[in-house]
Amino acid sequence: MSAPATPRRYRVVAREVETTDTVTLTLSPVDEPVDAPLPGQFMMLTSFGLGEVPISISGGNGAELVHTLRAVGPVTRALHAAAPDSIVGVRGPFGTDWGVDRSAGRDLLFVAGGIGLAPLRPAIWAAAESGHRGRTVVLVGARTPDDLLFRNDMAAWGRRPDIAFGLTVDRAAAGWSGNVGLVTSLVKRANVDPSRTTAFLCGPEVMMRVVARSLTDRGLAEADIQLSLERNMRCGAGLCGHCQLGPVLICRDGPVISLDRAGPLLATREL
Repeated sequence: MSAPATPRRYRVVAREVETTDTVTLTLSPVDEPVDAPLPGQFMMLTSFGLGEVPISISGGNGAELVHTLRAVGPVTRALHAAAPDSIVGVRGPFGTDWGVDRSAGRDLLFVAGGIGLAPLRPAIWAAAESGHRGRTVVLVGARTPDDLLFRNDMAAWGRRPDIAFGLTVDRAAAGWSGNVGLVTSLVKRANVDPSRTTAFLCGPEVMMRVVARSLTDRGLAEADIQLSLERNMRCGAGLCGHCQLGPVLICRDGPVISLDRAGPLLATREL
């Protein structure tokens, strides 16, 4: 089925505060549900009367959708404030997915910076719950301990014998005893085999560029490095051009794009 052209109503059934400006909303359908999204895809979420914004999937069980969003503008501030039992609109799913299943048998490296952990979260769980036989490495960075998302998930990943988990913050705070430094420092120490590893990166573009360069320097092929790009998406169908990045329309050709395709575009300042 194609994505709906008009929003379908979903009810907020849970609202979990992640940080001072970030919440996770669990949505349940009121109207006919949209098609089940894949990890890495996004939905257009509507605050009725204000507008809609693209928000990646951060979880869900097929019937329910889970979205993690930061309050940065009028629409996201309204969605951030949405209380349980309120109604929002949903269109989608849109875009490309992480394709974790296409890397079966390989080692998987997930690198997240800040809210970039949200689109990676369902992919990490999909790999963990699929009986994936390769090595799985999850590396997470945030500005401060107060900016960390999904603390219960991270604790669970840290306890799993099949996941090598690393966490760091740019700036420590009182009571913090973990790593201090950029997530790129964890990448340099990660025990991965370049010949059999697929990497999944999500976070600020500068972080992804640095991490991707570190990985290619270690021998990873550019085609084996997947990035999730963010641009100003409006229509979700590749018609309006707001999310154009050179020859690529992020809502149609992304947001997940391999480095061999995205690298030259990110290196061009005018884009």
